[in-house]
Amino acid sequence: MKYIATFFTHSGAVKYQRWMKKRNINIELMPVPRKISSNCGLAAQFELDADIRNYISEDIEKLFQVTEDGYKNLFQGN
Repeated sequence: MKYIATFFTHSGAVKYQRWMKKRNINIELMPVPRKISSNCGLAAQFELDADIRNYISEDIEKLFQVTEDGYKNLFQGN
């Protein structure tokens, strides 16, 4: 499945990217899509077949599953 995560800060996005790459997950930082709002304007897009709950960090503001109809919000941080 394809996911997009937004972050509270730019540094949180970069930290998450490094963390995912250490787990051999291909991840790309990109501007947040217009349909999704974000505090820092930076998002991460990645594909994952594993349980997404194991890949949620405190740096994530929101986590979306990319669907044919758009985006499904799966998680919203504090």
